[in-house]
Amino acid sequence: MNSDDLVVDTSNGPIRGIASESVDVWKGIAYARPPVGELRWRHAVEPAYHADVIPADTFGPVCPQPVMQVVELAAGTRQEEDCLYLNVATPRGAAASDAELPVMVWIHGGAYLCGAGSQPMYNPASLITTGNSAGTPTVIVTVNYRMGAFGFTDLSAWSTADQTYEANCGMSDVLAALGWVNRNIAGFGGDPSNVTVFGESAGGGIVTTLLTMPAADGLIHRAIAQSSPATSVYGRERAEKYAELMLAPMPPDRVRPGMLRSVPVGALVAGSQRAFLDVPRDFPGTIAHTPVIDGDLIPDDPLRVYDSDGALPVPLLIGTNRHETSLFKWMSSPLMPVKSEHVDAMFAHIGTEQPELPLPEPDHLDDSYQHVKTRVRSMAISRDIGFRMPALWITEAHHRQAPVHLYRFDWATPLLRFIGFGAAHATELPYVWGNPTSTKRDPMYRLGGRQTGDDVCRRVQRRWLNFAASGDPRIGDGSDEARWEPYTDDRHASLRIGAHDTASVGLDDALLQAWGEEVLSFR
Repeated sequence: MNSDDLVVDTSNGPIRGIASESVDVWKGIAYARPPVGELRWRHAVEPAYHADVIPADTFGPVCPQPVMQVVELAAGTRQEEDCLYLNVATPRGAAASDAELPVMVWIHGGAYLCGAGSQPMYNPASLITTGNSAGTPTVIVTVNYRMGAFGFTDLSAWSTADQTYEANCGMSDVLAALGWVNRNIAGFGGDPSNVTVFGESAGGGIVTTLLTMPAADGLIHRAIAQSSPATSVYGRERAEKYAELMLAPMPPDRVRPGMLRSVPVGALVAGSQRAFLDVPRDFPGTIAHTPVIDGDLIPDDPLRVYDSDGALPVPLLIGTNRHETSLFKWMSSPLMPVKSEHVDAMFAHIGTEQPELPLPEPDHLDDSYQHVKTRVRSMAISRDIGFRMPALWITEAHHRQAPVHLYRFDWATPLLRFIGFGAAHATELPYVWGNPTSTKRDPMYRLGGRQTGDDVCRRVQRRWLNFAASGDPRIGDGSDEARWEPYTDDRHASLRIGAHDTASVGLDDALLQAWGEEVLSFR
């Protein structure tokens, strides 16, 4: 194959990719204009056309962000406001063929504050290789989007007659990226009518929110939501309050209405980080940066949309990890309340703001968590209100619209079990992407478990790829003893992913009974 075979003529001009032995990659593709100057805090705008062939051999800059110990950016990563770039990876030669391959678009996590599509964890080579060997070759797209103050802080209240600031800029970026995929992915050998959007944590929250956004209709055909904080979508009043907290430490002359576009990038990053730390400490159970119910891109509370059968009727694979909140305890992060006093404060906060909401009785919850050791009971309650129950509430509603496959990721290496970390938040990511270890000296397998971990990885990848290709996550080669059924009214089916996958019915029925059907969230 010569280099001309790696030139793809996109709607914004021709670009040239790079090849490896089994994967072709196009890096740093601009899917929107740089959101700088007058485009800061405006929704994404389609990029200008270029006639020359542009080399797509280097990752684009990522959104400016604070350092987070669990987010590893690649060495040499640039952080700039001009950050709206995506990357495309395909099986070798797909762009020069007549292939119409399934497409998976990855939305990274990071608390709506950190991360990038170019993180080493999200190297697509393993997923593509697995897809090739299993007969499900797939195109993988990874996306950068605006975060923190730039993408998930609502400053619309600071707009003036000649300076407009829009909410949900980060959500508009993801929509723009999906629009770019719809227009251009056929040129890379992908099928624009078979696009699966998948994401984890904040990325999972973007996925579950996208399915309630009319502007996403036709751009998404399947969805995978991993550990989605689905209820962390707030109304304008809360969003404005948190925006004020983010701006409060800045010089008053910088944050006057009409002057915000002159605030330096560094000050906005520092303000984002300060709000990230202060908000969950002062208002337990909430986070500083989230999508906002703006009546435009997000017309209503996503959980309300699901409950009214108004979400996009696309098949959904959704789930959480068994020990989600142990990550936040290990990080000493205020992001999730893990101590009993903080959990109590969270319930008090919800009750004060929404006195009409029927909160579960404390005695009722205590009875429901009797099987959990006292020292980790608060972590279990926080896990369930933050992650598991939102997944269940969505599953209970969305299966009326489209097939839903529910999972719980239980696998943890012997070392992670020994130190009490378990199947924590984000620990499924190495198995989805096939990048669990970098070297044989990696400490994750210091106490063994590598062979089982490799098998977990193979099964998870094939399930995700199969779901993207056909909507059916069963492996289907005779090795799949666990029959993963879709969730229905009469069979609350799910899959426990572990050393051996286990099909379950009614795994979460006790939780549903304990918490009830009424969605508990901050709005």
